[in-house]
Amino acid sequence: MVSQQFEQRTRELIDSLKAICAAYGLGNDGNEFKIITQVFLYKFLNDKFAFEAKKIQPALAKAESWEAAIAAMSADEMEMLQMQMAPDTARLKPEHFIAHLWSRQTAPEFAKLFDDTLHDIAIANNDIFAVKTDGGAKITLFDRVSEFITDPSKRDAFCRAIINKLGDFSFERIFNEKYDFYAALFEYLIKDYNKDSGGKYAEYYTPHAVAKIMAAILVPDAVRGKISNVSCYDPSAGSGTLLMNIAHAIGEQRCSIYSQDISQKSSSLLRLNLILNNLVHSIPNIIQGNTMLHPYHREGQGQGHALKKFDYIVSNPPFKMDFSDFRNELDSKEHRERFFAGVPNIPKQAVDKMAIYQLFLQHIIYSLKPGGKAAVVVPTGFITAQSGIDKGIRQHLVDNKMLAGVVSMPSNIFATTGTNVSILFVDRSNRESVVLIDASSLGTKVKDGKNQKTLLSEAEEDRIIATFNEKEAFEDFSVVVSYADIAAKNYSLSAGQYFDVKIEYSDLTPAQFAEKMQGFTDRLDGLFRESAGLEREIKKQLAGLKYGG
Repeated sequence: MVSQQFEQRTRELIDSLKAICAAYGLGNDGNEFKIITQVFLYKFLNDKFAFEAKKIQPALAKAESWEAAIAAMSADEMEMLQMQMAPDTARLKPEHFIAHLWSRQTAPEFAKLFDDTLHDIAIANNDIFAVKTDGGAKITLFDRVSEFITDPSKRDAFCRAIINKLGDFSFERIFNEKYDFYAALFEYLIKDYNKDSGGKYAEYYTPHAVAKIMAAILVPDAVRGKISNVSCYDPSAGSGTLLMNIAHAIGEQRCSIYSQDISQKSSSLLRLNLILNNLVHSIPNIIQGNTMLHPYHREGQGQGHALKKFDYIVSNPPFKMDFSDFRNELDSKEHRERFFAGVPNIPKQAVDKMAIYQLFLQHIIYSLKPGGKAAVVVPTGFITAQSGIDKGIRQHLVDNKMLAGVVSMPSNIFATTGTNVSILFVDRSNRESVVLIDASSLGTKVKDGKNQKTLLSEAEEDRIIATFNEKEAFEDFSVVVSYADIAAKNYSLSAGQYFDVKIEYSDLTPAQFAEKMQGFTDRLDGLFRESAGLEREIKKQLAGLKYGG
């Protein structure tokens, strides 16, 4: 009940921040997202600091104003308090608190004070919260928020409106709740920037059903709580939905998250998600950069070291993208071992249709530790292609016995694309049978904005997970096949190609059999007559066109 109340209050806070942005001309502006997520994060860090401080010194919770009580501390007392705080808690000074800014609203140049406060917090906590680029630069936690308002005369009022919304309630009572609360919160926070009809952030979002299935198959119930000190990687992380799900399955303190994504927006989203999900310790491993051209994570420092190998990899990579500018650089000796099945060619008519998922998939397979496991979203066409790079990748997985199976999902499971998708599961320890599931008939069709979307029920999700993990075969749903079986089918990973062909048998008397055969003969004669009549009519029409003028 407490979590529901706080979720509602939090949604109201987010809505009110959006209303402020709209009132100052930033509704649906590209910068609105940055303002709302950063202001929300400032609020979150402020309340987390208060929660930690009161836990260490219970007297603060009884003080009329905990902010004033901390401000009255000596420098040594303040330093001692901060030393006892959890390592994922921002180190704040009394002048950083929301209450301090609220009391200074009438000060001249309040917008500058607001921006300077956020900037100071970012610099003081750079080692904890900064995201790096593949070139080594650091992206700090906060921008200068007021500067997104183009009219300088309105900046003070804008920042005053924001600070007046931040003191209405506190997150403190929710920090002991389970972190599923934050997953729902994060989705609501970015929902208006994640619309399917051309939204800017749609590419950073993976449906919950897909994320749940991936995590539950990679980390089944039997091993949950028993895994520790493992690495989880996504080379195209987006907002981190897949990484959050597998981290929760393993345990946030039992794993380290690694990622790379070319988008700066993506890196900011992922950093926010890590902060909300008790995974701040992994922020130094979040890299903004081109994974294909400049993979960052290595076994040692610098480009001369071998690429890092991971225990778990999850990814929903982009399927098509123009990478013609550096395509030939990838097709070189330096990258040949990583792209073992080849680098896609540049299509003559549609450069933006280059199959970049083939590169991500090869990179993922190459980046797995011995015994490592991966789950990757691929276009369903990948699992049956008769030649080319797709078949080469499948053959590599089968011949090297490192495939766990495939789940072919219903159409429109992603409302953002009409492409049918499957989830490919790689397991470098699986030497035996492979599970192929055709879940394409599951789900309920719903309208999502302008698009149609398929939603899986919880029971359907659980059915897929249980069938895969138990390696069960069900008629027209799943098969369990050997590597030899797959090789014999030209390395097809489509479950339907392994289903038994059904032939209906009936006991007939000779007279009944003759009657049925006569019926077939009559129907065939009728079809032939119709065909001949149609052929004559077509010839007549053609003759009329030729001679009729």
